Amino acid sequence: MNKSIYLVATFAVIASCTNISQRKIGQMTVQNPYDRVCITDQSTITHTKYGDVQGYKEGDIFTFKGIQYAKAERFMPPVAPDKHEGVLKCRLYGPKAPQSQTFDWTGNQQTDYAFGNQFVREPMDEEGCLVLNVWTKGLNDGKKRPVFVWIHGGGYSTGSGHDLPCYEGRALAEKGDIVTITLNHRLNLLGFADLSGLGGCFENSVNLGLQDIVKALEWVRDNIEYFGGDPSNVTIAGQSGGGGKVSTLLAMPSAHGLFHKAIIQSGSTIKQALPENTRPAGLRFAKELGLTAANPEKAKEYTYEELLAAYERSNKVADSPISGLRLLGSPVVDGVILQRHPFDPTAPEISKDIPVIIGTDFNEFSFENTPLTEQEARDILTSKYGDGTDKYIETFKRVYPDKTPREMVSIDLMFTPSAIRQSCLKSDQNGAPVYSYLFTWKPETNYLGALHGMELPFMMNNVMLQSEMTGNTPEAHILEDLMSSAWISFVKTGNPNTKGLPEWVPFTSSKQATMIFDNNCYIRYNNNDVKELYGLTDIK
Repeated sequence: MNKSIYLVATFAVIASCTNISQRKIGQMTVQNPYDRVCITDQSTITHTKYGDVQGYKEGDIFTFKGIQYAKAERFMPPVAPDKHEGVLKCRLYGPKAPQSQTFDWTGNQQTDYAFGNQFVREPMDEEGCLVLNVWTKGLNDGKKRPVFVWIHGGGYSTGSGHDLPCYEGRALAEKGDIVTITLNHRLNLLGFADLSGLGGCFENSVNLGLQDIVKALEWVRDNIEYFGGDPSNVTIAGQSGGGGKVSTLLAMPSAHGLFHKAIIQSGSTIKQALPENTRPAGLRFAKELGLTAANPEKAKEYTYEELLAAYERSNKVADSPISGLRLLGSPVVDGVILQRHPFDPTAPEISKDIPVIIGTDFNEFSFENTPLTEQEARDILTSKYGDGTDKYIETFKRVYPDKTPREMVSIDLMFTPSAIRQSCLKSDQNGAPVYSYLFTWKPETNYLGALHGMELPFMMNNVMLQSEMTGNTPEAHILEDLMSSAWISFVKTGNPNTKGLPEWVPFTSSKQATMIFDNNCYIRYNNNDVKELYGLTDIK
């Protein structure tokens, strides 16, 4: 089996090639990145409606980093960026949105999770964070390549389009001849505090992070042809919080028509917050700052850290229904920007004709996957299921006869049920198809299991860039080829079927066909045992 693997040089600005040498490793063909010659001449300049920008060329791929797609004042909706004269160099990643160091998961945490993810430490800047990155094989060549827009995870409080090594978009763009885009947007209280209750100039100061993403999609619509892309063939995709954002964008009128396919990975979101909860929280926050619609400039007097402290002080009240990561803000059904819950009571009508992939990982947030004996697993399960333990174990073994005792304990029972419910709601529209998957592959080189985000290096075609997680084994590269090919096929056509996979039939509420991604991929139909295991017996 032929396979191309791409390595990223430490400083990508000085590594590009037009003649890539190759060598064989087993059944795979490996491209040597050190043979790439950097090109930063006139051929790497293209136009946007805001002015000319220059990237660099690495092999066959033109790369642009840190392109500004919008600008915004604090707590205000985004607007178009300023036009510029001359050529603006866009060759380095821009800053990420400000976020509390509490959520800087790299820190000094010497955990298997942190080692596997290798979170990238990045500078933060409130004014400069509305940026995106582009990888493409051609500029102004009229080829109308499909466009893949990746929306990062981290809940609604953390993350960036560059905070994992595997987010590098080069490999997908090169393998599939598609345009790959990653982006940053405002987060936590800067992106999701609800200040609309102040009225006046703050009446649309809600769901700002989502408004940022819509602005990025508008930039794609207006500019992507200069980068060889097709604005009428755009796929949005996201994992974890990114999946929640994709779920929500599917229901947003302002996003309608800006994308044509969607992928939701471990982030199925049925409902969002309600204004009766978020507006009082925003008003308490504003009162703590002394902020009113009559003095909007007051918001600029505070540092980000001071804003965080004020928000936390003002919202630590006993009757507050907001908790966890949502304490720093989240999307809300405000009635204007988001007029309904994403998938409640039904899938949104405005995205009925958009095909969707929805899936999860087997373990998700069960990060501890060291071996257990059958009795050790039973003891743990008894504390949860009591007299129902035997029934649970019997059901689990019928659904997953090859899984270990540890996996009886570490199976995800939160993300996957939500994904199945969302898939049913989408299918019941009788519109565009929905395709379901479950990623069960686990590395043999560590105990991470099929944890939250394990599928990312595979669908991004970047297993080697995330070798601390994947192990970089031949088995990993085989699955990488299959999964990235399926994602590329979906981006191009809305159908994920590809050579080497069994036929991936659409999901229906009655049969619930689900692609299992593992060393041996297969289609599973969710029978009564699956529904029993995942607490979905109400779905007939």
